[in-house]
Order: sequence, then structure tokens, then C-alpha cells
Amino acid sequence: MRIALAQIQSGAEPQANLAIIEEYTRRAADAGASLVLFPEATMCRFGVPLAPIAEPLDGPWASEVRAIAERAGIVVVAGMFVPADDGRVTNTLIATGPGVEAHYDKIHLYDAFGFTESDAVAPGHEPVMITVDGVNVGLTLCYDVRFPELYVELAERGAQLITVHASWATGPGKLEQWTLLARARAIDTTGFIAAVDQPYPGDELAAVGPVGVGGSVVASAVGEVVASAGADPQLLVADLDFDAAQKARETIAVLRNRTEFTRVGKAESLR
Repeated sequence: MRIALAQIQSGAEPQANLAIIEEYTRRAADAGASLVLFPEATMCRFGVPLAPIAEPLDGPWASEVRAIAERAGIVVVAGMFVPADDGRVTNTLIATGPGVEAHYDKIHLYDAFGFTESDAVAPGHEPVMITVDGVNVGLTLCYDVRFPELYVELAERGAQLITVHASWATGPGKLEQWTLLARARAIDTTGFIAAVDQPYPGDELAAVGPVGVGGSVVASAVGEVVASAGADPQLLVADLDFDAAQKARETIAVLRNRTEFTRVGKAESLR
């Protein structure tokens, strides 16, 4: 299976960002990919009010993404914002293309490093998996990658590839954490991880919020780097060998060997 990671810089105008999706989707299709992944906040970058730009999943922005995927004949996964019932938005992935129509709402919100995503974003609650060319693909967003239990759950449901779509915040060690976490989740699940980020936008824009560090990466089932990007906009293309990944899953066997255990409380442990 050939996939593409579109490390693109989204701006504050959703309509302009559709043109970027069109360009990179066409390039991915021309490269022979059956799946192209765009970052979190592809619809509109962070650092601006999200409620005014949010649209429902049947709105014009998502409808145009569907049209782009249909014209190119490949599956597109891209980040957008959808109005929530409580006046906030959901941080959502739309997945659309041949035989695929789904969405995932970000479960773990980025209330960390001095940023409070939950002020503007309502959390999702359900893991989501799609099937592309017979491959089970789990969908996750950015801060999710720090929570291995979500990835193990997706793997136990049969995910062979799990995607991570991010607009990763800058800071000391953050790029290294991003790539390390992606590789760790591959080892946790003995499956492929494809982690796509926004590129680094420069110091001035980086100061407004989490807007990307680059470093998109594809990791194998044993945590090896299959393909990686630098800091600038790039279309990263990778071929995934699922036979090799399945052998790793059978050999390392961490999913099969997982056991239930009881956490002993401090008071009990001191008896």
C-alpha cells in the first residue's frame, strides 16, 4: 500500500486551504498513493477564533473535500472544525474517498504546556477506524499520541495502520517528543504509524499557538523510520509492507500477551 503525508501549512482562510488540499491530493494521486493524510487544523490554523469558521460535516467545506477526493480517486483524511452542541467546536478528521465516509472527533484535548484547547473544543469519545484497500486504518489527532491506550485499543480492533494528524506546538524538545512518540506507538501496537504535522511556520506565527514543527514520519511495526520530513512543506510518500508488519505482530506478540491486572492502592500495599 502506498500512502502520502501532506505536510502543508494551513492559513486562516478555509477556502484558500481547499486549494492546497486540491494540489497535494492531485500530487499524491499522481504518485500512486491510495491514501493522503493532511494535518490537524487543515481547515484553518490555530491562533484564530474557531467557532466562526466551524462548519457541519455536510457543509460546503467538507463537501468540497469530498469532491476533491472523488476527482482524484483516492481517500483523503483532513482536519476540520465542526460546531458542537455546547457552543464550542469539535476538532475533527473527515475521511472520505472511494468506499470511505467517516469522521473522528479528537478524544484527548491539549490542555497542556500552557494551552487550553478545551476552552474552545469539545472532546470526542469514540475511537474510529476506516478500511482503505482492505487495510484497517485507525484515526487519531495530535495530543492523542501521548495516550498509548487509544492506540492499543485500535490495534486490538484490527488496525494495521494508525494515523496521527497534528499541528504540534513548538518548544524545547517538542520535535524530538513528536517523532519519539510516533515511533513508540508503532512499537506499542506492532503496526504502522503515519504521523503528519504542519510545517514549522517561523517564530512569529509559532508564537500564536500550536501551528506545527514539521517532522512528519512513518514508523514501521518495530519502530523503524520508513520515511520522514524536515521542517518545510513537503509531500512524503511511503510504501507499507503489511506482510512484514503482520510477522512482527505475531513474533513480538505484545497484543496477544496483554493481561488484565489489578492496581493495588497505596493503603493496601502498606499493610
